[in-house]
Amino acid sequence: MSYSLKPFVLEERIAEFVRSVLGVTDVDVVERIQSLWGEQGQILRLRTNSNSHPTCVLKHICLNSQAHHPRGWNTSVSFQRKVTSYEVERCWYERYADDCDVACKVPQLLGTKTQNGDSLILLEDLSDAYPVRCGHLAVDKVKVCLEWLAHFHARFLGNAGQGLWPEGCYWHLSTRADEYAALPEGPVKQAAKLLDAKLAGAHFQTLVHGDAKVANFCFSPTLDSVAGVDFQYVGKGCGIKDVVYFLGSCLTEAECAENESALLDVYFKALNYALGDKLPMQEIQQLESEWRSLYGIAWTDFYRFLLGWMPTHQKINSYTVSLCERTLSDL
Repeated sequence: MSYSLKPFVLEERIAEFVRSVLGVTDVDVVERIQSLWGEQGQILRLRTNSNSHPTCVLKHICLNSQAHHPRGWNTSVSFQRKVTSYEVERCWYERYADDCDVACKVPQLLGTKTQNGDSLILLEDLSDAYPVRCGHLAVDKVKVCLEWLAHFHARFLGNAGQGLWPEGCYWHLSTRADEYAALPEGPVKQAAKLLDAKLAGAHFQTLVHGDAKVANFCFSPTLDSVAGVDFQYVGKGCGIKDVVYFLGSCLTEAECAENESALLDVYFKALNYALGDKLPMQEIQQLESEWRSLYGIAWTDFYRFLLGWMPTHQKINSYTVSLCERTLSDL
């Protein structure tokens, strides 16, 4: 990840928010970690004179309906989706994040504030214990994220997710009407509503991260432990949606094809273990059977989104197309 080298002075009202939350006198910007999607804000690492939080991370959201959309989808629908996503994220940290343990580690919330259309979310800095970010993972390093997802899904199984997205993930059909309209006529468009119905109608529902790409995981130096970040699209859903999105974000098409079965086994082994004291074995087996059967459905559903949103996307590859064709033939 690249950081801005330009000096950055924190606005006094924001500095005062941090001082009041942490009970400190000194607040300085260490670095600008990144800008938010469409330049709708930024994430900053701050230094303070707090003993417990000498550094922390501030997510500063300043939404602008006229801002440039990187993919050209400048519509009122896309803007409102973004507004809601940040409201959901704030709710997630305020109501749900404390329920996560080290097996599905997330940043601790330190404080939130909304003022004059801006939102501030102050979080624990994960950079000491989880300093590594990855764009691609070797197959043998994928396990740690699949285990994180398994424990996350087990932790929130059956949770209605009040205040979160009624349907988690950013690409589901009801939130992507513009992209559906842009979808070429053909088998994928014809099956879109059925794919969506199968996922939404799954008997076993949990909270899904909703944007579980590898870039939203922070790794320990040895890549043997991980924390999840960026909860703008968390909500109710079938856990396999997170799994397919994660695998597609960090593996090549060849790696997906060669390791599909083994990686699903890793996830479900961890999920079964995490559910051991929550469900009877018969129900755990039913859950696994249902979610395994939805693997191709979920992947094809994401493919549907890509075809309408960005048909030249690199994730539209031979593995995706082949899996889609097999899935559609079985519907």
